[in-house]
Order: sequence, then C-alpha cells, then structure tokens
Amino acid sequence: MIRRRQVIAGAAAGLFLPLVARAESPILNPAVVKGDLPPEAARLPKNPRVINVAGMGRKTGHQGGRLTTIVGGQRDIRIIPIYSYSRLMCYGPDLALRPDILAACDVEEERIYTFHLREGHRWSDGTPFTAEDFRYAWEDVINNKDFYKGGPPVDLISHGQVATFEIIDEITVRYSFVAPMPDFLPKVAAPLPLVLFMPAGYLKQFHLRYTDEAVLQKRAEEEDVDDWRRLHLKMSRSIRPENPELPTLEAWRPRTAPPAEQFIFERNPYFHRVDETGTQLPYLDQVALNVASSEVIMAKTATGESDLQAISLGFHDYTFLKKAEKTHPLKVALWRKSQGSAVTLLPNLNCVDPVWQGLFRDVRMRRAMSVAIKREEINKALFFGLGRESADTVLPESPLFKPEYASAWAQYDPDLANQLLDELGLNVRGPGDIRRLQDGRQAGIVVESAGENPLETDVLELVRDHFREVGLALYIRTSQRDVFRSRALAGQVQMSVWSGLDNGVPTADMSPEEIAPSTGDQLQWPLWGSWHAAAGSTGEAPKLPEVLELLRLLQLWGDSAEQSERAEVWGRMLTIWADQVFSIGTVNGALQPVVRSARLQNVPEDALFGFEPLSFFGAYLPDTFFFEEA
Repeated sequence: MIRRRQVIAGAAAGLFLPLVARAESPILNPAVVKGDLPPEAARLPKNPRVINVAGMGRKTGHQGGRLTTIVGGQRDIRIIPIYSYSRLMCYGPDLALRPDILAACDVEEERIYTFHLREGHRWSDGTPFTAEDFRYAWEDVINNKDFYKGGPPVDLISHGQVATFEIIDEITVRYSFVAPMPDFLPKVAAPLPLVLFMPAGYLKQFHLRYTDEAVLQKRAEEEDVDDWRRLHLKMSRSIRPENPELPTLEAWRPRTAPPAEQFIFERNPYFHRVDETGTQLPYLDQVALNVASSEVIMAKTATGESDLQAISLGFHDYTFLKKAEKTHPLKVALWRKSQGSAVTLLPNLNCVDPVWQGLFRDVRMRRAMSVAIKREEINKALFFGLGRESADTVLPESPLFKPEYASAWAQYDPDLANQLLDELGLNVRGPGDIRRLQDGRQAGIVVESAGENPLETDVLELVRDHFREVGLALYIRTSQRDVFRSRALAGQVQMSVWSGLDNGVPTADMSPEEIAPSTGDQLQWPLWGSWHAAAGSTGEAPKLPEVLELLRLLQLWGDSAEQSERAEVWGRMLTIWADQVFSIGTVNGALQPVVRSARLQNVPEDALFGFEPLSFFGAYLPDTFFFEEA
C-alpha cells in the first residue's frame, strides 16, 4: 500500500511567530480601531501558510497600495481568482504540488484523499471555513439533480462509481474512490479548479432546501433570473467574481458589481498566508481592473497606466515597450510561454469531406505538411530567432522532455514532403503547379481561426508560401470563436490554427489528456473527443489504431498508483504523439512581454508564462508583490 503525506514545509513557523502589536494594513486599520474588525493576529488561522519570501530570493514587503491593470472586457474580471491562485493544493514555479488552503493532505493508494483544513481559517466575511462548506457543496449542489441532472462531474467518478465523501471532524474531510484517481489533486490545483467547497453560511439563503420558495422566487426576479437554481448559480459563481457579497478565500475580494468601467478588488482580511516575519499577505491592499478596448491596452501600458500587464501584449510589442522604459517609470521583462507551440496547425481528422478526411487520417499527409514548413524562417521573421523551432510537444522545462519529441518531423525537407504527397496519389498538378485531389479538385486547404491572435495570421502567411512550394494551396478563413468551434465540431472545418499544447511543462502526475481525444474542444478530433468525454453517448468512436492506443494509455495512466508507471505512460504517449503528428507545431518557447511599474517589487525577471499549470502570475505568488515606498 502506498501512503504518502504532503505537509507544508515550514507551516508550523506560523505557530511560533511572536504575538507583537503590528501596524494594520492602511485599508483595514480604521475598522480595527473602531472594533468592527478583529486585529490581524486574531484573523489568521492558528497555522497559517508561511511564505518564505527571502528564501525565494525576494524582498519582504509592507502592506498597502493599489495595483492597477487593464483588461479588454468585463468578463475578464475572472483573471483575479486565477492570479490570486488560492487553491486546496497549488503549484509553484518548480511545478511541485503542495498544500495551500489545506494544512496537509494524506493520500493512500492514489484513491483515498484526506484533507486537513487549517484550524481557525475563516472566509473573507469572518465566518469559519469548516467541513460544513464541503458537505454543502457535496450534498446540496454536486449531488443535487437540480444542478447536475446527469450526476456529479466526471472528475469525481472512477470506474463508473461516484466518490464517497466523509466528514471526519470539523476540519477534516475525506474523498474515497474505488480505483486510483491520480488526477484528483491536479484538478483542485487547476486555474479553474474542481469546486469541492462553497460558503454554506452565505449560500443557504439561495437554496430551496433552506429557504422558502416564495422568498427565493422574489429574489430571483430582483436578480433578473428565472428561478432559484439560476439565482444560486449567479450568487455562488466564484470563477467569475461578479457578486461582491460572496465570501472568498482568495487574496482579494471583489468590491464592484458589473457593469463598470473599473473593478476594485480589496484585500481579504482573513487571508491564510503570511510572510516569514508574520506579516499577513497580500502586501497589496487593492487591485484595480480598468476596462479598455484590446486595441489600446498596449499604448496605455506604454504610458504607465498599468502597474502589471501581460494581457493583450505580444512579442511584436516588445521593441515599442522597451523604448517606453526611457520615458516612463516601467520595466519590461520577457517570460517564456509554456505552450507546446506558439502557433499550431490542426488537421481535422473528423472533417466531413471524405477525400480530406481520408488524407488527414493518413500519417503521410500530416508528416508531409509538417516537413514542408520552414520553421527557421518563422522563428527569425516573427520571433527574432529567440523561440525554439519544434514540433508541438512538451518543453525542455518539463521533466518529461526528450529532444526527439521536439525534432520529430519538424525538419525542413521539401523533397520528403513531395515524396510523401506523391505516395498519397497527389501526383497530378494543375494550374499554378498546385496538386489535384483524386476527384480532380485543387489540393487547397482552408485553415480557419477565431481571428483573435494576429500572430496566427502572420504564421499562416509564411506557411502558405511553404505549402505552395510542395504543391499545396492554403487559404485563410476567420470567424467568430463560437461559430468557428461549432463548425469544427460539425466537421465543416478542414484545418484549424490555434496554440499548441496548453500545458507544455507537465510532470508525470499531471494528466496526459491533452494528447488523447478527451474533449470536444480538441480541434484535431472534436467528434472523437466528445465521444470519450460523453462515454460514447455523443460524437464518434475513433478507429485509427494509434488513437485507440492513446486512449488505452490514458486509461492506464488514470488507473496507476505508481508515479514511475505514470511517467512511463507519458513517455509512450508522447512518442506516439510525436510520430503521428496529430498537431503540427512551429515554434515554442515564444516570449511574452511582462510590463510592471518600476516601483513594483518581487515580480520575477525570468519565468514561464502560461495558463496550465501556472495560472499565469499565480504560481509566482502575486500576494507577495508590493510597491517600493515613494
């Protein structure tokens, strides 16, 4: 039996910090003086999470100040819970998983997870955070047919059986699965986490089990929703923090309800982290999100209107931003993106056109397109040669990386491309030296995108010339994101352009679901992904032997209780992925400009930037960022 225990290193230090009188945060001090809010020492858990700021090579800071950043729309307020990144378990820059909200987690056989909460931990409104908040989420929401008509989320189901939930005591809960679930902790550590707890004391007023239906209906009408279910959903949504009254465990709580042009987030008085001196985090009192059109965000950033900015900035903005350093008090760093490829071509193996479907399902076609691309030209023209020419695969920063994954079918070899295309029967040329399909049509590939990333168009313009050299025509079509994805799922899209693997820095303990058909969002096999996600009730069952093998290995990974076995499975899947070229990468390790105020401290100069698993800034603890004294 495997039994391992994960405990926060140095967490106990919080128990022995001297209880000296501290200067309260400027924004909270008036409430403490009036007696409306307990002093800092009384607001902390008995065993807060201690962040050794100096041990990270940073400075210990002071409380106070407002950080301003710019977003492109009101929906982007969801970036704050991602940046704040308070999770039951969380990743750091080292990609290691560690307790955060939890004091500790016991794991047995990769299927029994016992969560130990921090004694005295409280929600942002001061109410206790206890096992009751997990029970409420489990019984009253997750297992309530009013919310989940088809039963609990698949992340809580193993071999067809829903997990068992137990309350051990007021600050201890347990989830037990019938078989290993190695992805359980990574799911609760995700940027958009699996929700296992909710503020029961607040939300019961919106639940039919605890509140009269007439009262709920009246409140639903006031909130402009149809019924109590939608009312509960609206008032409980933490991923998009639109309800300033909803208690949170994040570093900053929302103070502004939409619609607004500026959203203010204010420090959580009961946040569970402290630095090594005992000062409660976050250092920053407030975060302000100013809404502006995406087209002007770069210009506003260059004139110092943002204290921390990466949203709506691209590498093509870097030169202009660096020049702005000379006239405005800002600093520009370049972080390396953690995606498997900055821009990737995704032939749709589920497209309804029978000729193109047959071609795309033949590995020779995918390999021919890949070796026809001049990645060196793309890198030099669009990334100043600073990226890495590569297939769409894991990065060198991942412990799973092997050089052969990056180089597989990624060399520029037009002779080989021509040979493979001829073998496929595309050896008849028409006007413009473009090949003809078996049915006489021009071998013209329509590549579709959501048109949200100008870099995609720049890459496609170059690839169009590369393809023409081997007798393939390429056309670009742009449509709105929802329309584009609907067309892909319906098989009407021949080929898509998107970024590569979202998580290019996985460890063996992170799920390899991205490199197997697992969801309908995967543009190279949307029907196969839907089939797997819906357990065969929708979509289409895959038939390619290599794809079936990826699904078998994905299941093997999910059933594994040994890390070494999971690493071996990853290796086998990455080998198939590289050899079969299900996605055609171009350049990875692309650089992301990160602009900060010259006064803002503790922002790394060199780091990885990505959604999974780093939560953009989240893994680097923005609660430790602070402003130098003016």
